[in-house]
Amino acid sequence: MTIETTTNPKQEDLKTISKGIQRYNQQHLPDAVVFEPDTRFAVFAKDDSGQVVGGIRANAYWNYCSIELLWLSEASRGKGVGTKLIEATEAFASKHRFEYIRTETTSFQALPFYKKMGYHVYGELPDFPKGHTIYCLFKALI
Repeated sequence: MTIETTTNPKQEDLKTISKGIQRYNQQHLPDAVVFEPDTRFAVFAKDDSGQVVGGIRANAYWNYCSIELLWLSEASRGKGVGTKLIEATEAFASKHRFEYIRTETTSFQALPFYKKMGYHVYGELPDFPKGHTIYCLFKALI
């Protein structure tokens, strides 16, 4: 046996890992859940000229939606744009029957904002990045 570390994995090797975890999960979950496709989506805020001034990138599967990224331009902050983006993300997730949303934010980013929007901290990862903390948050949509 050899152990290989690579920054350029072969797609077939990645598929082997995915298929392997699916087979394992089938022992514990119904096939409809095991083979449920990811629902990748984005929500954008655009100015009058069509330029993106903010947005959310998200992925959802099983019964959770995960906000991967939320960004607002400097000019759009403090104007309710973030609230509208979160509300649109939550509406999309609810419409597609996802029951929860989770996300992460660092101590220098948007923790107060997420708390104001009803998200709850369920974990912290200190010193990531060095000198800061990552907060793991979730919100029930049901």
